[in-house]
Amino acid sequence: MTRPSIRHAVLTGAPGAGKSTLLEAAGSAGLATSPEVARQILSAPGGMALREEDPHGFAEAMLDAHAHEFERAHKLGGPVVFDRGFPDVAGFLDVSGLSIPKAVDDACRQLRYAGPILRAPAWAAIYVQDAQRIQNWEEAVASDKAVTAAWRRYGYDPVDLPLVPVEQRLSFLKERLG
Repeated sequence: MTRPSIRHAVLTGAPGAGKSTLLEAAGSAGLATSPEVARQILSAPGGMALREEDPHGFAEAMLDAHAHEFERAHKLGGPVVFDRGFPDVAGFLDVSGLSIPKAVDDACRQLRYAGPILRAPAWAAIYVQDAQRIQNWEEAVASDKAVTAAWRRYGYDPVDLPLVPVEQRLSFLKERLG
């Protein structure tokens, strides 16, 4: 098992639960960040069609993008806050009722995050759908359960972010990074 020498924090959990907002605040506070790769893929031409027509292909694209971001983090030389990680790909496949390819399983087992895994629980008060966040509320809750279960299956212990304003969530994140 590969243990990185730098600390990571990974934001995971429900769609629309404030992960991207917290990531933006972390970046503004001077922390190195890694964006949600799924949103980048979905925003690219053909991205939504890939997700709908070839979910395994979409998962493979996410896996490749996460691997790129993971390697980039090693070059930054300090803590990096990721918006989702390898087990989120497994969770996407789980909630979609699809098998987990060996490459995804291997990445989850071998490319390990060293730091807190912070779960943004489903939060109805802030949830909104948008062009890439196509899940309804019930699907968002199911996605949260699936990705949280995937993180646990791969040996992580996600800690819930409090349901508080972003400034307080940022303080919580910074405390966990040390």
